[in-house]
Amino acid sequence: MKTTQNMTTGSPVRHIILFSIPMMIGNIIQQFYNLADSIVVGRVVGRTALGAIGATGSVTFLFFALCNGIGSGGGVITSQYFGRDDKKKVKRCIFNVALIMLIFPLIVGAAAFFLSRPLLILLDTPETMLPDAVTYMQMMSIGLVFVSLYNYISSMLRALGDSMTPLMFLIFASLVNIGLDITFVKFLGLGVLGAALATLISQFLSGVLCLLFAIRTNPYFHLEKKDMRYDRKVVKDSLRLGIPLSLQFSMIAVSCMALQRVVNGFGDIAVTAFTATSRIEQVIHQPYQTLSAALSTYSGQNYGANKKDRVIEGYRKSLLIMAIFTLIMIPVLQFFGEDIVSLFLTDEPEVIRTGAIALRISSLFYLFLGVIYVARGVLSGIGDAFFALLNGIVEVIGRFTIPLFLTAIPMIGMWGIWWSVGIVWFVSGLTAWLRYVQKMRELTGKKLIPDKAAVR
Repeated sequence: MKTTQNMTTGSPVRHIILFSIPMMIGNIIQQFYNLADSIVVGRVVGRTALGAIGATGSVTFLFFALCNGIGSGGGVITSQYFGRDDKKKVKRCIFNVALIMLIFPLIVGAAAFFLSRPLLILLDTPETMLPDAVTYMQMMSIGLVFVSLYNYISSMLRALGDSMTPLMFLIFASLVNIGLDITFVKFLGLGVLGAALATLISQFLSGVLCLLFAIRTNPYFHLEKKDMRYDRKVVKDSLRLGIPLSLQFSMIAVSCMALQRVVNGFGDIAVTAFTATSRIEQVIHQPYQTLSAALSTYSGQNYGANKKDRVIEGYRKSLLIMAIFTLIMIPVLQFFGEDIVSLFLTDEPEVIRTGAIALRISSLFYLFLGVIYVARGVLSGIGDAFFALLNGIVEVIGRFTIPLFLTAIPMIGMWGIWWSVGIVWFVSGLTAWLRYVQKMRELTGKKLIPDKAAVR
């Protein structure tokens, strides 16, 4: 199996699509095994337990974001060195980013475990859901180190052009998770705790096995003693990009927490419907997210090789791919919303109706969501740390203010939750596009990285 892929020559569309396909399959599978928790819990235990899992989503995302942003920054730096064909630096990246990704999850996971209850109370989580929500979040905090391990290996392999290996282990983990979900929740009656344990075990297996496989098959993971040294520049560059990404993801998570608090104020039907629609839209996000990640690797490698025109061409072709997908998905959500939401609950017609209307509202804004991801992919690949902060600030301001304003209007009320999501996507998409235009103007007529200079 091919363990690297050089994207600095050949058709940009071919590279992006071939690299995206395994990632998209993997990301969708990952979301489906997240959905498995919700579907099994919702059908077996009931809507209160399902809402409890959903109530933890924004808080858990906050702590995951703090770790995964660092790994993403390391992946960008690795892809740039790979594009320059600097094998020594690539190996140094693999080792030094591993050190970072060992320390961060342990610290953040411990903090998340002890802050679970206070944060969920702060978000005004309904009392009926609070005990299960605390249990689920604490278990996810323990599993943070396993999630970070898998994401670290994935980001390194994808920086080298290998999107197939992470897919194989995601498929394995997904099958394990679904099997354990059914066993723990349905047959052993462990409820939310069982769903959390199933996720924890599957994440552990995917991370460890993926690492062992990479060490065995990928030559860049064959580290010698000279490669396993602290490299101040690699760590500095990884943190220079990773910290803004972590802050961006964290600010988005905080903004989601603010939105979750608004949702919680409308009662358990709104919370459960929001949980269902959020899980569905996590799946919808995956093709956009996959395209963004592929574009980031593609842009990073070409940035490292000083091939400016290929970066711009990749962006334009990716916009077209994104637009085609969006035009396919909008009618699906408009006409089949009830059928999709009913996957989670069988005897809750009010929740199903609410979720279906919500999907019709938010799907109107998918094009702007796609623009965010495409612009983010290019800007991350070329190392634009400022955009990460800018995007995070825009989302925080939008999610803190727009939902409060819209839900206060009597004729809109609860539906302002989902209208606000779409409006934030619109504003963020416009901001991302303007930042892309600005960066491309700065880069026009000059090399992306000066010859013989280190990647910055």
